[in-house]
Amino acid sequence: MHRGLLGRKIGMSSLFSPEGHQVPVTVLEVGPCVVTQVKTQEADGYNALQVGFLEKRGKRINKPLQGHLKKSGTQGWAFLREISVDDPSEYTLGQTLGVDMFQVGERVDIRGSSKGRGFSGVVKRWGFHGGGRTHGSMFHRAPGSVGASATPSKIIKGRKMPGHYGDRRVTVRNLEIVDVRPEEAILIVKGAVPGARSGLVEVLRPKFGRKA
Repeated sequence: MHRGLLGRKIGMSSLFSPEGHQVPVTVLEVGPCVVTQVKTQEADGYNALQVGFLEKRGKRINKPLQGHLKKSGTQGWAFLREISVDDPSEYTLGQTLGVDMFQVGERVDIRGSSKGRGFSGVVKRWGFHGGGRTHGSMFHRAPGSVGASATPSKIIKGRKMPGHYGDRRVTVRNLEIVDVRPEEAILIVKGAVPGARSGLVEVLRPKFGRKA
């Protein structure tokens, strides 16, 4: 059994439970993904599947990648990623994997890239309180003291400072699947998912926590 699939974030919405409670949900387009390479413990040192998501045509692809994809009978993919698998012998090149592997009520981990916020100060990046807004204040959104002057005479590693905020790999664990629509390749999960609309996500069976 393979651990998960690739997809993209369509956006957020809300549904009403049978009890009448409003539930925030995220709608994902998951799959279909095509197996472009099967990796085995004997040949590669680990078991995995390389899968392609969102086929692209008419785009320039270099010759080595063309030859690699030709083995699976495909031409080009917007995204190529690897997913772990228990027994690679169950899969063949060109095989299509769909969202029907998931069931309502199941828990999944979803991995994506958070929204990039560019260079940000400590108030926005780390939630610092900042100084007073009163007249005469010379301290508003600055980080304050960041190190000792004499000993150790340097800024300690790991100090929360201004810098690049967002655009990093984020995993949200144990999100509940609310609905699965295989004919539309749609997966609806409870809660928020990292990333912007149309961003790539990996939907994975959890390694930790509840499975269902």
